[in-house]
Amino acid sequence: MKNELEYSAALTGASFLLYEFKQIVRLKDQGLTDKEIRTKVIKENLFQYEKLSSIQRGLPSLLRRVHTLDDILRKYVLEESLEVVKVINLYAIMKTDRLFFEFMNEVIKEKLETNNYLFEKKDLNTYFTVKVEQHEDIAQWTEKTIQKLKQVYHKILLETGMLQHKGSVELNRIYIDNQLKRYLIELGDAPFVQAMGA
Repeated sequence: MKNELEYSAALTGASFLLYEFKQIVRLKDQGLTDKEIRTKVIKENLFQYEKLSSIQRGLPSLLRRVHTLDDILRKYVLEESLEVVKVINLYAIMKTDRLFFEFMNEVIKEKLETNNYLFEKKDLNTYFTVKVEQHEDIAQWTEKTIQKLKQVYHKILLETGMLQHKGSVELNRIYIDNQLKRYLIELGDAPFVQAMGA
């Protein structure tokens, strides 16, 4: 994993946002700049949010995600099935969020590799406890921020289909299209594919 990525709590304002992610990819594909995208999303309330602050909180993360995609991956987002789009969004979240990538790599991948499909609250709690002990910058975050991140991580697992339903403690392997998998590996991003359990 690229160590130049700082630990960030930005996901507290972004979450999975699949619909919004696809909208931004479409605008980017039309050749709009980040500034034009920002203006259009806010002016036309493209995400149909009640509060402007919610749009402004999620937009920077969404733009960062879309910047990780090349033309081919953007094409996949616009033309392939919902399952493929979910995988690409998950990949883009990991590419832009070091802490979430490490969670997927150190917790989810390890469980799937050992066929341990039990995912409990304590897994998230243990992960964050270890990170707080290991990294001074994370240790400075408030308990509220860490709680929110735990909720977001759980929600992402839910929305990707890695968890069946809200109360589920059983992990599922997500289906990753072979063509997409090969392409991500060609890009040099095998660690991200492996972190998804493939």
